Amino acid sequence: MQLDLNLLTALDALLEEGSVAGAAARLHVTAPAMSRSLGRIRHTTGDQILVRTGRTMTPTPYALAVRAQVHELLQQVQGVLAPSRELDLAALERTFTLRWHDSLVARSGPALLAAVRGQAPGVRLRFVAESSVDTPELRRGEVDLEANANRPGAPDIRAENVGETRLVIVVRQGHPFTRGRTLTAQSYAAAEHVTVSRRGNLGNALDDALSRLGLTRRVVAAVPTEAAALAFARESDLVVSVPETTTRPAVDDLGLAVLPLPLELPTTPVFLSWHQRYDTDNAHAWLRGLARDALARCGAP
Repeated sequence: MQLDLNLLTALDALLEEGSVAGAAARLHVTAPAMSRSLGRIRHTTGDQILVRTGRTMTPTPYALAVRAQVHELLQQVQGVLAPSRELDLAALERTFTLRWHDSLVARSGPALLAAVRGQAPGVRLRFVAESSVDTPELRRGEVDLEANANRPGAPDIRAENVGETRLVIVVRQGHPFTRGRTLTAQSYAAAEHVTVSRRGNLGNALDDALSRLGLTRRVVAAVPTEAAALAFARESDLVVSVPETTTRPAVDDLGLAVLPLPLELPTTPVFLSWHQRYDTDNAHAWLRGLARDALARCGAP
C-alpha cells in the first residue's frame, strides 16, 4: 500500500481540531478538500476517526489512542524534511578528518584546534597525511576538508582560494649564501639541493624556471615532508626551497636562515576543498570558517 504523508498532516489537524472545518482552516485548505482527506484516512485505517454527535464530532477510541503518536510522527517527519538550522556548538560532538599539506598543519593547525576547542569542546580534529597518489576520500566522505595548493577538477568538489604563499630559500646559519654577497640565479643553481615531494620527484617548477634561464641545479635528495628537508639543511650546506609560511616557526627553532629566491615565480595558492554534500551542513560550514581564519592569522593569504 502506498502511503501519502499529506494524510498524516491532515489526520493530525483533524485530531487536534476535532472538526473538518477547524482542520481545513488550520491547514489553509477548503472544507470539501479536508472532507476528501478524511474519507481517504478512513479508507486507509478502516476507522471512522471522527463521528458526528449532534452538532459536533467526536474522535473514536482508535483516534484517541493514536493521537499522540500521530503528532509525534509528524514532528519527526518535519524534522527530517526541514532540519533545524540552529547549531548548538556547546553540545556538538563530531570528529572531522582533515587532509592538509604538512606545512599548513604545522603553521595553522594549532590555531584551528584552539578555536575549535574554545567553541565546541566536543569536536575532535583528525589530521591525516597527504597521499602520494590522487585519492577519492573527499568524494567518499572519508575526508571532510582538504587544504593544499591543488584546485580539484571534479565538478562535485568545492574549492575556495583562501590565500597564497611564495617560495623562499632556507639554509643553515653560516651557509655561504648568508655571507653578504647578492644571491644570483647562477649561484643558486650551482648549489646542491633537497626537494620536497610526497611522490619522490627530484624536479619541480623551480627547475623549469631555471631551464628558461639556461641553468640546471643539482638535486641530491627528495624527501616527503618539509620538516625532513629542513633537518637536512640544518646539518649541511644543502639548500631547501619551501613556502614562506613554513619557515616562520622553524627558523628560530632549528637555527636556520631565510633568503629570498633569486627567481621570478608566481605565488602558490592555498585552497580549501570539500565535497558538495557538506554545502548546507552547518557544522561543516562552521569548521570551514574557522579554517579560513586560522590560515589568515598564520599568514597563508
